[in-house]
Amino acid sequence: MRFQNTLLLAAAPVALFAVTAPAFAQTAPAETSEASSENHNAELRAWFDTKYEEQVMDSPLWLTSLGRKERYGEIDDFSLAAQDKDLAWKKATVEEMERTFDYDSLSSADKLSYDLWKYEYEQAAESAKWRDDGYVFTQMHGAHTYLPTLLISQHRVDTAQDMRDYISRVSEIGRALGQLVDIAEPRAAAGVRPPYFAYDFVIDESKKLISGAPFDDTADNALWEDGKKKIAALVEAGTITAADGETMQGELEAALKGGYKAGYDRLITFMTADRPNAPEIGVGVGVLPNGDGYYAHRLSNSTTTDLTAEQVHQIGLDDVKRIHAEMEAIKDQVGFDGDLQSFFAYIKEDKDNYFPQGDEGAQMYIDAATAALDNIESKLPQYFGLLPKAGLEVRRVEPFREQDGGAQHYNSGTPDGSRPGIYYAHLSDMSAMPKNMLEVIAYHEGLPGHHMQISIAQELTGVPKFQTQQFYGAYTEGWGLYSERFAKEIPGTYQDPYSDFGRLSSELWRAIRLVVDTGLHSKGWTEDQAIAYFTENSPQNAETIRNEVRRYLVMPGQATSYKIGMNKILDLRAKAETELGDKFDIRGFHDVVLGDGALPLSLLERRVDAWIAEQQTS
Repeated sequence: MRFQNTLLLAAAPVALFAVTAPAFAQTAPAETSEASSENHNAELRAWFDTKYEEQVMDSPLWLTSLGRKERYGEIDDFSLAAQDKDLAWKKATVEEMERTFDYDSLSSADKLSYDLWKYEYEQAAESAKWRDDGYVFTQMHGAHTYLPTLLISQHRVDTAQDMRDYISRVSEIGRALGQLVDIAEPRAAAGVRPPYFAYDFVIDESKKLISGAPFDDTADNALWEDGKKKIAALVEAGTITAADGETMQGELEAALKGGYKAGYDRLITFMTADRPNAPEIGVGVGVLPNGDGYYAHRLSNSTTTDLTAEQVHQIGLDDVKRIHAEMEAIKDQVGFDGDLQSFFAYIKEDKDNYFPQGDEGAQMYIDAATAALDNIESKLPQYFGLLPKAGLEVRRVEPFREQDGGAQHYNSGTPDGSRPGIYYAHLSDMSAMPKNMLEVIAYHEGLPGHHMQISIAQELTGVPKFQTQQFYGAYTEGWGLYSERFAKEIPGTYQDPYSDFGRLSSELWRAIRLVVDTGLHSKGWTEDQAIAYFTENSPQNAETIRNEVRRYLVMPGQATSYKIGMNKILDLRAKAETELGDKFDIRGFHDVVLGDGALPLSLLERRVDAWIAEQQTS
């Protein structure tokens, strides 16, 4: 989340402003009421900023993600007690907000902020009921890879103190991992274990993170390499002496071999000992003690709707059928003689659809993705009034966490532009990165997708600061998927029919997710059944499909957010086009969707409906 230290009228009581209108004026009551209402709105916005600052100051890692250096040598408290404390704080803020501010007197914009703040707490409270049913360490998420990645990519070192804080955090990683193992152990004992492959990934990744120099005589460990480079940069800049640099390097080595290594050793020991107890067949959370209720919660949380698993499953089946028909049209357009399955096979097997293996091919992919993004960036002002200020880079995932066929992803930059947004690509296996999918992924992760939406949100100035950092998967991922489709309306994109087929393949991929995710977690499908359905209905390669299904298994519900969110945005656009006719303006529609930060779909619909009404009367 992002925050600026500004408070407006924070301590000014409403009564102070109620006496400012002149008593002799005939319009005084109306003016007084109007002034009082505006002051009430201003006080609420100031209150949000105050509470938001309290919240962000409670998380050292959050502060770092914002580009701030308070609590720079610390790592968050990951204990259950800390989670309870955070939830109690959220509850208290909602109670204070309800006591202090009259909802009916607020503007529509401030009502939206009020409802969003309350919604966030209600979701957190509901999630807390199910926290013992979630997995702590998997191949998709976990502090074991997140913390080193954050130090390498986000912990900026400009001073000697910054480097001391870096070293402090290296030591703190051991404590943080220990707290999470303390949570994972009783969950495993209660039968809440991810499938076997999650154990294998975590053990392998953790071993990599304590391998290499200074732990052994092989190539430098990723953190050791990064730390030494940052120390060398301080010496080169004259910020510290060479002798101080040597001392710091010794302290970094001690930190890595001390608390840092101890934390990973404990994690590896736990995961290795518990590995024989993990399910050898990948199955969904429906088999867990509270699996059905947990999955219903995860669906609601991920889609921000009350759709049931059966409804989501059917939406997926319907979309798969529609997209197949559109794919058939492109197959016929290029003159392919055969059925759709044969065309899938042809695209997967065509060697010209892939860059070479190795570093050269990886760089070619990065260069091509960058060129596609540069092309679209120049045309964005025709379709958007709100535009991002932050820069965007395309990078290869770091070796210690790179996976063959791993999902591409985006890491946001800072609002002040000191750190750019980064689109990360897994490029260790170029056969998992077909050329015809390059454009659509770049548009989803970069422009006009995640980078654009998240950067605009961070840079917003007309909303409370907490709104600039909200994340709702159905909105954020829905926007990313909408962006893939909208990009087709921008000149110079998807000019090759195979790239357009790649666009449809990406949408199909997300429609299949609705079927497979609900199949795994609600209908009792196994990993092999899910892989078979995915393979029969999509052109994705085997490695990508396997990784995708394994992702759904350890992140129940998350994969449904993309298509449900996209469908809602498309429905809202169609509604606006129908009701406004010639008054419909694509720039205005996009700006209203992006202009309040990420929202639950119900609040987004309310905001778009209000915009439609405003346009009709303007």
